[in-house]
Order: sequence, then C-alpha cells, then structure tokens
Amino acid sequence: MKNRLQQLFANTKKPLLSVFYTAGFPKLDDTSLIAASLEKAGADLVEIGIPFSDPVADGPTIQQSNKVALENGITLPLILQQVREIRKAVNIPIILMGYLNPVMQYGVERFAKDAGAAGVDGVILPDMPLAEYERDYRKAFDDNGLLLTFLISPTTSEERIRKIDQLSSGFIYAVSASSTTGAKSGFAPAQMEYFERLKKMKLKNPFLIGFGISNNDTFKQASQFGAGAIVGSAFVNMLKDSKDIGKDVEVFVKELIS
Repeated sequence: MKNRLQQLFANTKKPLLSVFYTAGFPKLDDTSLIAASLEKAGADLVEIGIPFSDPVADGPTIQQSNKVALENGITLPLILQQVREIRKAVNIPIILMGYLNPVMQYGVERFAKDAGAAGVDGVILPDMPLAEYERDYRKAFDDNGLLLTFLISPTTSEERIRKIDQLSSGFIYAVSASSTTGAKSGFAPAQMEYFERLKKMKLKNPFLIGFGISNNDTFKQASQFGAGAIVGSAFVNMLKDSKDIGKDVEVFVKELIS
C-alpha cells in the first residue's frame, strides 16, 4: 500500500504546498493546532521540525524557534505523542524534519518504529549520510512505512542526485541556494537555471523546492519547475507574532497559493 505521501504525489496535479514549522513553538502545545489549521487552510503536507540546540543549516528565524521550543520543554518523545494526537484529526501527510543527533540519541530503529506507529509518513534528516542510510537504516525506515527525503542543492553533482533519486521513494528536497534557510524576495537567474536542469533530468521522484519561498510569486516560480514548494521561515516568522493562530494560518496559506 502506498503511504500518504506517495498517494499525494500520484493523485495531485496542482502545485503542492508543504509548510514547515517547529514543534513546540510558539507554545509547547501549539503543534497540533498548527497542523489542523494548515490542513483546513489548504496546505498539502506538513513538515514538523524536531528542535535541536545546534541547527547549523538554519537561518536566524528557525534557529530562534528551536531555542524557544527547547526552552518550552519540547522533546522527541513528546513530539511523537503530539503527532499521535494530530493524526486523530488530520489526514494530510506528516513529515518529521530534524538533525540526526536527537534521532541517534533516541535510537534510529526505535525512532523509525515509533514514528511509523504515530502516523508519520516521511522523515527529512539533512545530515544523514547516504551510505550509512543505505547500509544501516534503510530497512528500519522501509519496514515502518517511512519515506526518507534527501536534500540536494545547486552544487550537488549529477551523480549524487541520481544516487539520491535511486534511494528515495517519496520526494527530493531541492534546496534553492547553497545557504541557510530564510525567506527571500525572489530567485536569481542561476537558481532558475538549476531548477531547469533538475526538471530536465527526468528524475523518478518528484522534487519540491525549498529555502527562500516566502510569497505567492516565489511559490509560483518554484512550482513551474518542481511539483511544488516548501515554505518555512516566512511561516515561522508569522507564528512568532500571531495572536490568533487558526485565523492567521488561513490568511497566510490563502495568500501564498491563491
């Protein structure tokens, strides 16, 4: 049976919107409310960030949300518990995204088992080495119905992209620039050339474009090349100042995809 992510990509023709936010932010128990609000507003999948004390690939916005969430008391076991709650009401695919360190501390096989049982569909671990995944962990993820997504960037070689495509069975995360996360106002010509190159590679997996998606223009631009786009920092920024999460999420998503 295909998992929710595979079904989404197989059955949806419109550009897909994936929204990233940090578990336990702005408040510890906001994780479930945000997921439900995103589904209601029209997001196609959610990426829930596992906070970590040293998020090296992230810009100031997501770094700060990690810090706040950890101070709020979020932990990986609590995130899995929150996902179980989310699954009672939310049907869109759920991805957990984070660094390898907390997952290693939890135990990779145990994490795969517990995440699958909680209703997680996919995992993004940007610092998971390909060879290690293939040799040591792939079976645990496969056995628990979890699709692992790898990141590629403009500097990733074609050979590595092909290898990632071969190892993946959900989607590929195409980072728009070799930089940290953060909202940008548009894409440079070199980035557009990179997207075009990816499109021409005819990969077996769809790709979503992330880093720098912040508004309707960047979402539309990215969606001309990939299956859709991932928004993170702009959404986390909005949450930081929100006085009414349900309402503000709806406005944010509608403005992005309209």
